[in-house]
Amino acid sequence: MKISSIIDAAEVRLFLERQARETAFTPTADTLELRLHRIAKRAGYTIGRLYVGGSLFCDTLEPTWRDVGWGRPGRKVAGKTAIPEGRYPLVVTRSPKFKAWLPLLVGVPQFEGVRIHAGNTAADTEGCILVGRNTRVGMVLSSRDTLARLLAVLTEARAEDKALWITVE
Repeated sequence: MKISSIIDAAEVRLFLERQARETAFTPTADTLELRLHRIAKRAGYTIGRLYVGGSLFCDTLEPTWRDVGWGRPGRKVAGKTAIPEGRYPLVVTRSPKFKAWLPLLVGVPQFEGVRIHAGNTAADTEGCILVGRNTRVGMVLSSRDTLARLLAVLTEARAEDKALWITVE
């Protein structure tokens, strides 16, 4: 294989990923779309709002945002970096770590096992998304109740054979 063909393949991959990010997505009746909109990128944590089907559902907490991903300038710090922006399929599977059924984001560049789960501070996540109410600085509260409500919504959507997707921005 020539070096030029490796470079060309890398350029094509970057082009396709950029095009996929920039292409507008219109949800259909057979899709439940979640959107995580980050609103506060702090040194030790990231706060966001999670929308389900276009309506505000809860607040989120993630580790520090570092602008990582293919072609991005940030550097990942293992266990302390928020996932890159993008649109990801979402599945609910049994987590071996938590021994519970939890949402799992699929295909996150440079990350594996990214889940949505309960927790209160950035110390409770290694790159995952925590759900709850952001009523204290740097924290989400009522996390277990919020997670239970989210799982009920996702389970109902899957019972209706809807695909689950999440856009992180």
